[in-house]
Amino acid sequence: TTLPIQFYNNIKVLTNGPSTFREIIKELRKARDHIHMEYYIIRDDKLGVHIRNILIEKARQGVEIRILYDGVGSMQLTQSFFQPLREAGGQVHAFLPFKFPFLDYRSNYRNHRKILIVDGRAGFLGGLNIGDEYLGRTKAFQFWRDTHLKLEGDAVYSLQAVFMQDWIFAAGKDLDCGRYFPRHDIKMVKPVQIVASSPDSRWNSIQNLYTQLVSMAEKKLYITTPYLIPDESLLTTLKLAALSDVDVRLLVPGIPDKKIVHWASRSYYEELMEAGVRIYEYTRGFIHANVIQVDGKIASVGTANFDIRSLHLGYEVNALIFDEQIAKILEEDFSRDLKHCIEIDLKKWTDRPLTENLKESTARLFSPLL
Repeated sequence: TTLPIQFYNNIKVLTNGPSTFREIIKELRKARDHIHMEYYIIRDDKLGVHIRNILIEKARQGVEIRILYDGVGSMQLTQSFFQPLREAGGQVHAFLPFKFPFLDYRSNYRNHRKILIVDGRAGFLGGLNIGDEYLGRTKAFQFWRDTHLKLEGDAVYSLQAVFMQDWIFAAGKDLDCGRYFPRHDIKMVKPVQIVASSPDSRWNSIQNLYTQLVSMAEKKLYITTPYLIPDESLLTTLKLAALSDVDVRLLVPGIPDKKIVHWASRSYYEELMEAGVRIYEYTRGFIHANVIQVDGKIASVGTANFDIRSLHLGYEVNALIFDEQIAKILEEDFSRDLKHCIEIDLKKWTDRPLTENLKESTARLFSPLL
């Protein structure tokens, strides 16, 4: 679903978990009418319990609480986690729940969206799920690098529309639309277009968006993604951009969360570098942000990875921002991230042992299943 461009907005770039969750918790505490949440992963840990308890408090105050969580991403959650919230009046539903992971075809279709809307006034989307790992509180990752957005204004209406569509699908209940789209007084022009994609849509909206963004770059194209497994059309478009003298830079994890996916991603390095793409591996921690920047003028921030699963099988949502000030903030983040990266050298890469190539090529074969 490609929603119309919305012009009157405030946009705040939230870099990493601490700043994001401070802002989210502040807005949750201010809620007076409703809170709508939709997340791929919600953890039963310190952060997850803290946010759940705020929601319980708000539900007791009469605020409408609606939560969607993905049946695969949050499969470790027990029913008891949400029971106190349900008892307080909150509504909670799993999106495409399943009982038999390898027999249920729906396990392939994952709701990877991260959406929060408070009172139809403030909206959040981006890379961060709800859990301690996103604050760098786990042994695996002492630092988690991510990007989230806070929106106020017209774009929140579009986010609300995406949530409501998913709610009707998962809960089977219609919502009284009018009251969830309150008036606002924002006069600042910062155009934003919310782009959502799903496996049941006729057009692959985010696949088309990514291809178009890569194609329109004239001077520089900076892409940050945790998973680099492009389909053939997107791979070709990336190489063509670099061959057209666009400064194409890819920032990807050097420390992986999933080794097979990491190997599959690395199988694309050589042909991309041969076309002139510069590739940087991030080594400070795990980088999970999905950001595309075009010519310092346009940027995309959201949930969709640069991989086949996100672009063809996932329920995803991105914000396309037409604002040079926001693009500059994101570019400054990118420049800071490069200081914690190792640039891959083409000659050294091609001189690696044959076993590395074999491992990566094998992982690439299975990448559509990952």
